[in-house]
Amino acid sequence: MSAAPLTGLRVVCHASTVAAAYAARLLGVQGAEVTWLEPPQGSDLRREPPFLPGGERVSALFAYLAAGARSRVIELDTELGRQQFGALLSETDIFLDDTPVEQRAGLGLDEATIARLHPQLVHVSVRPFGAFGPKAQWQAEELIVQHAAGEGYLLPNGLTTELFPDRSPVKIHGHFAEMQGGIAAALGALAALWVRPDLGGQYVDISSQDAMLSVGAFAIQRLGDGSVEHRVERSFRYGGVIPCADGYVELLTLEQRQWDGLVKLLGSPDWALAPELADNVERSRQGAMINGHIRAWAAVRKVEDIVREGQKLSVPLAKYYTAGEVLRDPHEAVRGLFQPVQIDGVGTLPMLVSPLHIDGKPLALRGGPPALGELNLEAAA
Repeated sequence: MSAAPLTGLRVVCHASTVAAAYAARLLGVQGAEVTWLEPPQGSDLRREPPFLPGGERVSALFAYLAAGARSRVIELDTELGRQQFGALLSETDIFLDDTPVEQRAGLGLDEATIARLHPQLVHVSVRPFGAFGPKAQWQAEELIVQHAAGEGYLLPNGLTTELFPDRSPVKIHGHFAEMQGGIAAALGALAALWVRPDLGGQYVDISSQDAMLSVGAFAIQRLGDGSVEHRVERSFRYGGVIPCADGYVELLTLEQRQWDGLVKLLGSPDWALAPELADNVERSRQGAMINGHIRAWAAVRKVEDIVREGQKLSVPLAKYYTAGEVLRDPHEAVRGLFQPVQIDGVGTLPMLVSPLHIDGKPLALRGGPPALGELNLEAAA
């Protein structure tokens, strides 16, 4: 844990959605001591499918989000619970909460009450549309957040649109939009913590929709140049996802030297040596023709051969890996991307540690997800 920069920081997470939980996960893997504040029945995330193999219904999502944290059960709708909660926050640096806005005052979780009782606390609210404004009380899950941020115009696109032109709008796999909210919440918490010596505690209001918009440049470029991109039109002029004999590669050539390397990789065919294709703009105009040739060439070749020879020529392409291939890949092993974690009722499984290194070193998890109320049991023992 020597590379963990947030060691000594205390975080309380009261989460029933991915965004707040992922913020806690990001802080925890960097060394913060994270306590999950849960009701007697546990966080809703404990019941979120898919479930890991084993005799117990252990949520794979919860296992990932709560890895390395501890759990404390407090009934916030009781006087005793509110006293226990106040004592817990008095020893806390950052409080992450996603409680619906209309329920907060009754539970003592509203901004004004917490600021009055805990003036040095960094209080971070994470909601789909924020805690203020006309949409503050709106509920939304991942699909809604993604499309509210403009992704509905852009999905599916590229090869998916070509193969399945009648497919309805879909979403990015997993909890991409909510995790963007979690990243924003973690950054907001640390920014407020940075200036706490001068300003005291602060309230940070995070909207997952806003966070998702910040990475969806194509959806909001209309505000700059007026152009509106649509899923049917959105694709690389040539390249993109390329089907091969035994899998897929992603190909993207933006620079002239990369195009020159691609031409060599293809065997310098006559069509690619046509004088007009020396011009990048003209290549864009003839993208459909170029892609037809590339796909015909790739369809009878293996992924590993294409990637190996292409990278020798500085062609920006890479293999699409299955989940099992990622776990077995030596590159991930060298970078310490996964760590064996013991999960009660399941056994030991490899778990993604962190999307970042600190000072060039991988981070580490303290352990697996906590048993419900484990801190209560320790206090009573």
